[in-house]
Amino acid sequence: MALRGVWQLQKLVVNYCDWGGSSRGIRAFMEAQLPAFKEKNPHLEVVTELVRGQHPNLKGIYKNHNERVVCVRNLPPEEILLQATRLRNSLGRKVVKLRTRHVTKRPSVQGTWTTELKM
Repeated sequence: MALRGVWQLQKLVVNYCDWGGSSRGIRAFMEAQLPAFKEKNPHLEVVTELVRGQHPNLKGIYKNHNERVVCVRNLPPEEILLQATRLRNSLGRKVVKLRTRHVTKRPSVQGTWTTELKM
């Protein structure tokens, strides 16, 4: 995703194994769909790394120095393209869990409403 017109994904690293069965889909992705993905995203540096004996994964390195790793074990090439597109579209921020469903600057003095209140 672009933040103020600048894409946040800086580098996409594709780790795969050349003989493992779980890397079959990513090898097909690299032959068929990765060149087109590189052409559509000229701002993105795409690096392929051969890592023998490991399951394949995609690692996104963002401008804010965060990394996201997505395991693509036993996935077809179409799903791997979808995961690469999701990495490109995300901002790379850490996921923060909200404590309450209702977020406000001025919380109620009376407290939060629940269905268990007696009238």
